[in-house]
Amino acid sequence: MNWEACCPRPQLQRASFLPLSDGWTLEGRPIRVPWPPQSALSGYSGRVGDVLHYETHFTLPEDFLPPKHRLLVHFGAVDQAAEVWLNGVPAVRHEGGYLPFSADITSALRKGENRLTVTATDTLSHKYPYGKQHKRPHGMWYTPVSGIWQAVWLEAVPERGAVASLRMTPDLAGVTLETDCGGVEYTVDIPLGNGRTVTVRSKEKSLRIDIPAPRLWSPEDPYLYRFTVTTETDRVESYFALRTVTREERGGRLRICLNGRPVFLHAVLDQGYFPDGLFLPSAPEAYERDILRMKELGFNTLRKHVKIEPEAFYYACDRLGMLVLQDMVNSGGYNWLLDTAIPNVLTKKRPDRLPGSPARRTFFEAHCLGTQRHLYNHPCIVGCTIFNEGWGQYDSDRIFRACKAEDPSRFYVSTSGWFAQRESDIQSEHLYFRTQVLPPPRAGQVLLISECGGFSRRIAGHTADRKNYGYGTADTEEALMERIQALYRDMVLPSIPNGLSGCVYTQLSDVEGETNGLYTYDREVCKVDARAMRELAKRLRDALEDACT
Repeated sequence: MNWEACCPRPQLQRASFLPLSDGWTLEGRPIRVPWPPQSALSGYSGRVGDVLHYETHFTLPEDFLPPKHRLLVHFGAVDQAAEVWLNGVPAVRHEGGYLPFSADITSALRKGENRLTVTATDTLSHKYPYGKQHKRPHGMWYTPVSGIWQAVWLEAVPERGAVASLRMTPDLAGVTLETDCGGVEYTVDIPLGNGRTVTVRSKEKSLRIDIPAPRLWSPEDPYLYRFTVTTETDRVESYFALRTVTREERGGRLRICLNGRPVFLHAVLDQGYFPDGLFLPSAPEAYERDILRMKELGFNTLRKHVKIEPEAFYYACDRLGMLVLQDMVNSGGYNWLLDTAIPNVLTKKRPDRLPGSPARRTFFEAHCLGTQRHLYNHPCIVGCTIFNEGWGQYDSDRIFRACKAEDPSRFYVSTSGWFAQRESDIQSEHLYFRTQVLPPPRAGQVLLISECGGFSRRIAGHTADRKNYGYGTADTEEALMERIQALYRDMVLPSIPNGLSGCVYTQLSDVEGETNGLYTYDREVCKVDARAMRELAKRLRDALEDACT
């Protein structure tokens, strides 16, 4: 499957979806969309400036837009600010490079050929969330992306009775479905997989649906309930899963529980970078391959690091059974001395500061809530990180409360690594340069090692031509495995009786000059012994079971 054939919104899917991936130009030169112009896959040969002018033309297929329907244009993501016109008529302006947006373009539509233009402005302003992008890539900072980097597509929706939104809140017996159908009656059909179907009709915006003989979702059995919502004029397909995420006392310590059972988040850091497409792989199957590679090594969780992916990534995690700890995308300034060196050498304590402008802070908070709403329905996401290593950190207690109020069904890491304040579901530790048995966490919090390891093993022929970067080195598979096993043997395993509920190893793959991945950047070489890694995962599960007995 390529990006053109991939449904960009699998949880609100209509038959009337038309990709706009062909015929784009950027500054008058051809470009392959949806890849960013800095990537090889885009095929773009021009200079990438701060202001980018895109253009394409389209003609609607016959009968694509029936009478009494509206035409919407959707953008998965455009970095950092976008202005869109159809046939010279303004359609929408959007700020922030990670979340989707759309516009009704019916009134500007012409018969025959139409001209769609997009102006993207990207100065890498720290007012907006920008993640690991840097104008001078080095170390843990990577090549920036600009402009369109996710799918662009058209959709025909009815003027009346359109299913505008779905929000699913599951538990262990059923699901609460919130839907906006404009006040008209709708029908929900949920096939149960045994020849039976649950069918409910309603006009209410919120509807409780119990599922007989419920089948729960887990990494071992990632069962999804497919369903349809139908009105007199509309029909959409979606899915949900039955699962809960809680913090409960087991063995005298608070633990993360999935479906009421303690689970150890055996996790790996996932930056979401690819050598040919940067922010976007060549095809959505690349997400599936990364997930299956990590499952083959025994991991059950990905920490999606300061990046929001296309929904194809989360859909793959939902289908394949991979838990996700989702980071918010950081904005604001970063200072290596204050934010990294001092907490690693001297102290991990610092009051919340107020960096940047009020506009930056307002945008960050709106982006956090927008991220939660956008990803709410994905069962794979079990928790979220708000601030990482002091980067742009301010008012973390207040923002924790706002995120928790928006979505209380998941846990939240207020401050990942250090500079913890008072309020958080998780006590997070980053431990790269020392190994220690961790004491029990602060009262009311669950203990998590959010980053560790990061041992560099450079593979000739599979490494970017940049300075080698990591947190300690290993020249062979045996040497790397010895360092990884010592890390888990001496720190992670003995900390589980004290309440440790998860550990995030850095990282899934190399990224540009950072060579501390379990796989090379091109994903062609696995640097570790898969069998030994699976045995390590079993030891973690056994240790958790013993600690909770």
